[in-house]
Amino acid sequence: MATALWYASRGHAELRKAELRTPKEGEALVRALWSGISRGTERLVFHGRVSPSEAGRMRAPLQDGDFPYPVKYGYCAVGVVEDGPEEWIGRTVFVLHPHQDWFVVPVSMLNAVPENVPPRRAVLGANMETALNALWDSGAGPGDRVVVVGAGVVGCLVTALAAGLPGAEVTLVDIDLSRETIAGSLGAVFAKPIDAPGEADVVIHASGTAPGLACSLACAGEETTIVEMSWYGDAMVPAPLGLDFHTRRLKLVSSQVGKIATSRRERWSHARRMAKALCLLDDSRFDALITKEISFKDAPEEFPRIFAPEAPGLATVIRYP
Repeated sequence: MATALWYASRGHAELRKAELRTPKEGEALVRALWSGISRGTERLVFHGRVSPSEAGRMRAPLQDGDFPYPVKYGYCAVGVVEDGPEEWIGRTVFVLHPHQDWFVVPVSMLNAVPENVPPRRAVLGANMETALNALWDSGAGPGDRVVVVGAGVVGCLVTALAAGLPGAEVTLVDIDLSRETIAGSLGAVFAKPIDAPGEADVVIHASGTAPGLACSLACAGEETTIVEMSWYGDAMVPAPLGLDFHTRRLKLVSSQVGKIATSRRERWSHARRMAKALCLLDDSRFDALITKEISFKDAPEEFPRIFAPEAPGLATVIRYP
């Protein structure tokens, strides 16, 4: 038997036994090493804030149960293949699987983790894939003045990618002054919202808050694209679309990782994008984005603190025995 983590009711998670069968042809048995908690998305699941209209699109690839509860959720698992095709046995893999210590998945869902990327850091694979897609959606290029509002995990990863563009001037904006050190390490300037620069060529919003969205609009230059990465669940979000929004001809566009950015969709598969995201994690600076580690057995007790509105830190990872 395996053990899985379930969101059982509003604000309550629990460990439950899960059937573990022998893999069939074309499947692999994976022993989990680490899994990552998506603080934004999983906080909404934990608090029962997945809108019925979005329940289908919100399903994780290997989710069990239905929203709101009970549901086995998650999509950032890293483990070792213990059984299956010979060429996969012993390899470290990233899988879009809920939090569970052992699981069987189709081989087609295995993503090989590059040898120079530590398994613990590899849990950021889904976050990096989201960040890469957003940068594509933004159209940012060399020399651009880029503002990223929201220094969460995804915001920091977008910042790092944007800062890698030759000549780009990147500013990371957040209310948490402790993020200044991380911004500097990623090649960006840090600013509080009140000091955020204007006249940006590209703005990417990843704070998940209405004030952050307002700040993003204020940072935009004439005819700038503002990429909205935040997902608000069932919440209604006010946005200042009056004043000079129309006269400046601003463009507010959404970015969501479920579909590959339009500019790449004809040439890139999901597998190719994930492989590239994992390769991009070959950077020790990203270890600073993992600020909390918990054991699998303690996860149900820890979740209320992790998902509290003002919980400190960035990414939390679950360690498996």
